[in-house]
Amino acid sequence: MLKRLLDLVGGAAGLAVSLPLIAVAALAVWLQDGKPPIYVSSRIGQHGLAFKVWKLRTMAVGADKAGRHTISSDDPNVTALGRLLRKYKIDELLQFGHVLAGQMSLVGPRPNVKAAVDRYTPEERRILSVKPGITDFASIVFSDLDELMAGSADVNAAYDTRIRPWKSRLSLFYVDHHNMSMDVLLLWYTALNIINRQAALEGVSALLRRHGASAELANFALREGAVPEAKPPGA
Repeated sequence: MLKRLLDLVGGAAGLAVSLPLIAVAALAVWLQDGKPPIYVSSRIGQHGLAFKVWKLRTMAVGADKAGRHTISSDDPNVTALGRLLRKYKIDELLQFGHVLAGQMSLVGPRPNVKAAVDRYTPEERRILSVKPGITDFASIVFSDLDELMAGSADVNAAYDTRIRPWKSRLSLFYVDHHNMSMDVLLLWYTALNIINRQAALEGVSALLRRHGASAELANFALREGAVPEAKPPGA
């Protein structure tokens, strides 16, 4: 009940504050190529139910047909404006509307495409037991995902071996330990991440430790050094 109240208040406030920026960004996207500025795609939500997600378009029209479920910063299909929108997560501001509609929460694991969810292990499928969200532990730790994927010959394969194992572990930790105070802190660290990434990562790591995360996972959240390859939970 309290989580839904936070979603309603935060979703309404977020949408109201960001509407002018969304309008300006949408106009800029349309002006760059005369194509629709809104991109609609299917994502898998709570209990495995699909829903349509709205985002500001950051790529050339039709680029999604290439079958990639994650994008690198050097992907030639991402427009110059799109790189800016993705860097500051402006393309995702429309998702406050999904929060108000009850399809998403402010805080929860990011919703994935069906092709990625189909590869989940039985353990990873527990991620679908909660509503997907705009931000969570993994969203902060991997806010530089586009840069991490740069130079990958096979972006999907690189994601599965380097990002997915750690992202799923962080998402499952949220599933098992989330509460209202954790949600509020994750919202704060998400905002802090924009202006002071190091401080945000330190806060996330400390939050993980306080709730009983392993030293390995808490240390990983600091993102010191390269992201090591691993196996996904339950593999």
